[in-house]
Amino acid sequence: MIITKTPFRVSFCGGGSDMANFYEKYGGCVLSTSINKYCYISIHPYFNENQTVLKYSENELVDSPDQIKHRIFRQVLTDMGIHGVEISSTADIPGGTGLGSSSTFTVGLLNSLNCYKGKFVSKDKLAKLACEVEIEKLGNPIGKQDQYGAALGGLNFIKFNQDGSVSHEPILMEGKTYKELQKNLLMFYTGTTRSANTILAEQTKNITSEDKARNLLKMCGLAKDMKVALENNDISSFGKILDEGWQLKKELASGIANPAIDEAYEIAMKNGALGGKLLGAGGGGFLLFYCEEEKQEQLKKAIGLRELDFSFERDGTSIVYIGDKYWD
Repeated sequence: MIITKTPFRVSFCGGGSDMANFYEKYGGCVLSTSINKYCYISIHPYFNENQTVLKYSENELVDSPDQIKHRIFRQVLTDMGIHGVEISSTADIPGGTGLGSSSTFTVGLLNSLNCYKGKFVSKDKLAKLACEVEIEKLGNPIGKQDQYGAALGGLNFIKFNQDGSVSHEPILMEGKTYKELQKNLLMFYTGTTRSANTILAEQTKNITSEDKARNLLKMCGLAKDMKVALENNDISSFGKILDEGWQLKKELASGIANPAIDEAYEIAMKNGALGGKLLGAGGGGFLLFYCEEEKQEQLKKAIGLRELDFSFERDGTSIVYIGDKYWD
């Protein structure tokens, strides 16, 4: 048996600039971190080598990969020519919550299957392969930040270059600043999940308009400002930048926010938050706030939503267990 774990990500600033129709014209960038919530994937040979078993939110037993209903499983297993296995996927966080679950799964699956075949693949290559699967082969209207955030791990500034290449660098700061930043971040579940594709499809279409592109350019500028501030061990402006980015993001497409989300955000801002954002494409999932420690209890009581305790992580996708060798 082989088991991998791949982290979910939290994007702080610049989301949306990782879409091809934007970065191919202007270049894009995001500042994000992976967190200690994971997708786990296990794989081992199935007893009946002529069948494949898949266990996720549903169970599938198929005689050939082309019978698989799950689009990512079907694409990757077909591409890699793997059959006669049992694969299970479990996660700390449900899908549709704005933490990049689909891409985290894809990266973890590719890591698992390449290990199963006895191949080492770098984290950069896993991210690139995941982008090819989700964007090019399956045609999902998404960007590249989730794949790289999940594969690389850590707190990173990621650039999406006009030629389609991706470059990245870790954010370096003093240990005490790193710890303080984590302590000042709170995450709350809105109680709803959603498919990002509808919102992202509209956002992708809207980016061609001059005002939407201008918004994304401003969001990229904020991501760069956040990078410089953190590298200077200054987190005093972090909340303000989060808020400015959220206000710009809401204008990119309808459905990103709704009355319930706006109300929760307003309550948080009145009770100690210095800024925040809805994670992911919008419409549901998790709200993130920057709030100094002395005011956090007040905010928690006022907002009345379920809190998700989390911390940053640095490992990215990793192999946590390898049993008997099945490749030869």
